Amino acid sequence: MNAIIALAIVGPLAASGVGLLVRERHHLRDAITLMGLSATALAAIALLIDVQRNGTTVVRVGGWDPELGIVLVADQFAALILVVATLTILVVDIFAIGQRGTASTGDQTVVGPMLLVLTAGVSLAILTGDLFTLFVAFELILVSSYVLLTHQGRAAQLRSGMTYVVINLLASTLFLLGLAYVYTATRTVNIALLAERIPELDNGVRLGIGLWFLVVFGTKAAMFPLFSWLPDSYPTAPTTVTAVFAGLLTKIGVYVMIRFHTLTGMDDLGPVILVAAGLTMLVGVAGALAQNDVKRILSFHVVSQIGYMLMGLGLFSVAGVAGAVLFLVHQIPVKTVMFLVGGLIEDDQGNSSLDKVGGLAARRPIIAVLFAIPALSLAGIPPFSGFVAKLSLIDAGINAGSVAIVVVALVASMFTLLSMSKIWLGVFWREPTPPSEPASSKASKRMMNGATMAAVAGTLAVVSLAGPLWNMSEEIARDLLDGQTYINEVLGTDRGGVASP
Repeated sequence: MNAIIALAIVGPLAASGVGLLVRERHHLRDAITLMGLSATALAAIALLIDVQRNGTTVVRVGGWDPELGIVLVADQFAALILVVATLTILVVDIFAIGQRGTASTGDQTVVGPMLLVLTAGVSLAILTGDLFTLFVAFELILVSSYVLLTHQGRAAQLRSGMTYVVINLLASTLFLLGLAYVYTATRTVNIALLAERIPELDNGVRLGIGLWFLVVFGTKAAMFPLFSWLPDSYPTAPTTVTAVFAGLLTKIGVYVMIRFHTLTGMDDLGPVILVAAGLTMLVGVAGALAQNDVKRILSFHVVSQIGYMLMGLGLFSVAGVAGAVLFLVHQIPVKTVMFLVGGLIEDDQGNSSLDKVGGLAARRPIIAVLFAIPALSLAGIPPFSGFVAKLSLIDAGINAGSVAIVVVALVASMFTLLSMSKIWLGVFWREPTPPSEPASSKASKRMMNGATMAAVAGTLAVVSLAGPLWNMSEEIARDLLDGQTYINEVLGTDRGGVASP
């Protein structure tokens, strides 16, 4: 399995380099990108199967001790999220290939290679077992995402891209300062060793570390009040970029937050996280209701839905964390497909403003169906994946006696349904509007529709596999909250050379 873990990180980087060398030969470049992403997705699936059969795989890069070297860890949590993430990026790239050449896409020579670099960064962030390598992964994601945001060179993209970069560089600076403080206090940045040593620190120091990294990871996740960069950045970017960003980037912030704060025993921060979760839900959905553009509405919903995952984490119970994991798995394909549908609307109408589009239910019923399924899921309507995920969180909140956050979650769900109805009435039921010119070719439309259908199928797969996914999420939650399981898997029974500070 060591080779497969390496393939998930090194493979996309190598394919990206080759893709950049042949970037002007678009058929060859696209083939290389698809092969690189497909190989990474297959590696992730093989890794998940192996973890299910044989347990956690740990790679000590260069054979170094965990206290000093880089450790890659493929446990159930990492393998599950890696599968969902890599399949999502693969689907988005197929959509991008279908969209290439339309009037709105501009220069596409760097999109495929940069998606591969982004994939490598995401894989590294998911698989790493130490905070410094996590910092490197975040920077890899930041560089590739900035290029993807601004490669068309439009003024609005450059302006929002600068905001995105400045905020994320600030978060990176805070991350480095936090790393320095953690290393000073514990003499390590290895997550397994931190899970042992942070709980032994003075309470003030321990909570300070927890709050510091809550801000760092919360900025990446677009948690209230650290979300202001997102609603302005996403709507200006090309469809394929916003789709992969909405589906993945904020979710990686949530992923590392769940892993770090559970393993290091930060349950004292539960009330703070629950307050942030409630405010994130309400502010995000209120912002969505105030918008009049499909992409801006969906961008605010990226923020709002982060609150549900924070809710599960803030409960610090097996049911709560399991609900957060299941919600994370549900959100990645749902948010991706919502933005892909937004791209189909833009491709047909030339824009996504609710004042300028209408009648697509009659003229393009396939788009209406592709929108309706994830929209109902986003609002938590049964029997779709959002209902299963939200029900698990509501049940966990009730069992924990956290009535206030349960009420907030239900209110936010109601407003989410209202905002989805706003899009439905504006885009699909109003007076029909003529398609934009020039429209995409039939072949391009088929490929974009096919990619979007595949993403919708991913959301339906979460429903059909809800039972096994919940059992897996519960097992993941127990391991994270126990902490000792992760420590033993990463450090092993031979603890020679690993000294306490």
